[in-house]
Amino acid sequence: MIRSRTAWAAAALMTATLAVAAVPAEAAPATATKAATTCPTGWGSIDKTHTASTAKPLRNIRTGSHDCYDRMVFDVPGAGTGELGYSVGYVDHLYQDGSGRLIPVSGGAIIEVRVHAPAYDPETGKPTYPGVSGRALPGVNLTGYRTFKDAKYAGSFEGDTQIGIGVRARLPFRVLVLTDHIVVDVAHTW
Repeated sequence: MIRSRTAWAAAALMTATLAVAAVPAEAAPATATKAATTCPTGWGSIDKTHTASTAKPLRNIRTGSHDCYDRMVFDVPGAGTGELGYSVGYVDHLYQDGSGRLIPVSGGAIIEVRVHAPAYDPETGKPTYPGVSGRALPGVNLTGYRTFKDAKYAGSFEGDTQIGIGVRARLPFRVLVLTDHIVVDVAHTW
């Protein structure tokens, strides 16, 4: 009797295994193997400003790519946080302050960034940032970025430094003021 129960259990197990094997396999959704990245929302795409300004000069502009956004950082050493001001918003075209000259910027949309800090030493007039008006930002390579497509230096006029960022489309962005830095993050998606 034990043998017949064992034989019956083996036969039942074999039948169940064959039945499962006959069902076509389906791939598990990607979210089952890798947790989806949760990206911040609610930034919006309207203009953002902070009216503070500083005579401390801009020294560097650098970029970074993150899971949810591309980042541009404006380094203004010695400015702290209370003195750093900016004006950031979408424009149809980038026009250089002072001359009104059109500066072409590639991409589906253009973000104009005005950092309320000069890119020159106010006492000597010597440049503190090596940008050339109408040219790509020196030392910034945007190859492989999801949102950033182009970045042009427009110039520094009357204490404001002007940059144009070409982005893939009109996407949400945020502006952060950190010690000695202004940060512009542009989301990869809505």
